[in-house]
Amino acid sequence: MKITLFTGKTFNIQKTLGFNIKIVKSPRAKRMTLRIDSKERLPILTIPERCSAKRAIEFVNQHKDWIDRSLAGLPQTKTFEDGEQISLFGSLVTIRHISGHHGTFLKDGTLNVSGDAEFMHRRIKDYIKIQAKSEFYHRSKVLAEHLGCPLNDVTIKDTKSRWGSCSSMHNINYSWRIALAPENVINYLIAHEVAHLKHQNHSRDFWHCVRELYPEAESGKTWLRLHSRELYRYE
Repeated sequence: MKITLFTGKTFNIQKTLGFNIKIVKSPRAKRMTLRIDSKERLPILTIPERCSAKRAIEFVNQHKDWIDRSLAGLPQTKTFEDGEQISLFGSLVTIRHISGHHGTFLKDGTLNVSGDAEFMHRRIKDYIKIQAKSEFYHRSKVLAEHLGCPLNDVTIKDTKSRWGSCSSMHNINYSWRIALAPENVINYLIAHEVAHLKHQNHSRDFWHCVRELYPEAESGKTWLRLHSRELYRYE
């Protein structure tokens, strides 16, 4: 089994554990600990600097029942289904699978998806990513101009570690799943990342800037803290 360290190193363990696991090697860790990453749906093992592969395997095997129960207790993943109603850029739309070769398009509150039903989830996901790039760029550009900050580009990613990020090169990344969130959540997240164009930190000035861009930021932030798991269920 291949275990990846967050230090960037990898090592192979001959004895297969039978499931994927991530290892964090921490110089501050005094003992091994296990937790479940609900976003990645993986167990995370933190180990001290001086910890052999043998000890790590033994520790994980001793807690295999707990890992299995914890993973089984996570919310089931979701795929987009025919007839399902979803929030898309703050508006409620209904998914409809259609015959013929018309692509994927939104009309009168219905997201029409053609082609084989088995590929519908992928087509909808691709559609959302394309629309999100345009929509989020436009919204980010408006706020960036309000701050007098340059915005170079917006990229849509499939990350689960964070909802967005802003680089010193004035580029912003967003998770495509943001498109499925309520309008106040979308506005908060965009305000959050655009504020980083001016403040590359989470200082008091940064949060003041977020609220200047979107006065209802706290409502979006609260919703995300309480309901973000629902968005992460979509693979």
